[in-house]
Amino acid sequence: MMKEENQAKKFDLEDRLVNFAVRIARIVESLPNTRTGNHIAGQLIRSGTSPALNYGEAQSAESRSDFIHKIKIVLKELRESNISLKIIKRLTLIKPTERIDPVMDEANQLIAIFVKSISTAQRNKIKKSQ
Repeated sequence: MMKEENQAKKFDLEDRLVNFAVRIARIVESLPNTRTGNHIAGQLIRSGTSPALNYGEAQSAESRSDFIHKIKIVLKELRESNISLKIIKRLTLIKPTERIDPVMDEANQLIAIFVKSISTAQRNKIKKSQ
């Protein structure tokens, strides 16, 4: 039963990251074809799709340290995406700017999940090495 719950959570998180990437791609496609819009689009498409891909890599980590490292990359990319979304909103590159809010909310929720995951994984690594 416990293993099934962990599997369900894993796929739920994976789905959330894939959905986040899709939402980011749609935002990128809505950005204006200006120097600023193109620059932010390039940054955001990379940082916004990277968490799902890196999470997939983390699932095949070769060690607990490798897992922690890959999850930290997921967190870093989520934070970068969130900042790009803030810039888009403040520059009003997409109207209405409220379209960005649900994606920013999801980014913040995912950031919180991965902060906790890293903390738990590091704590478990210490316990295992003692």
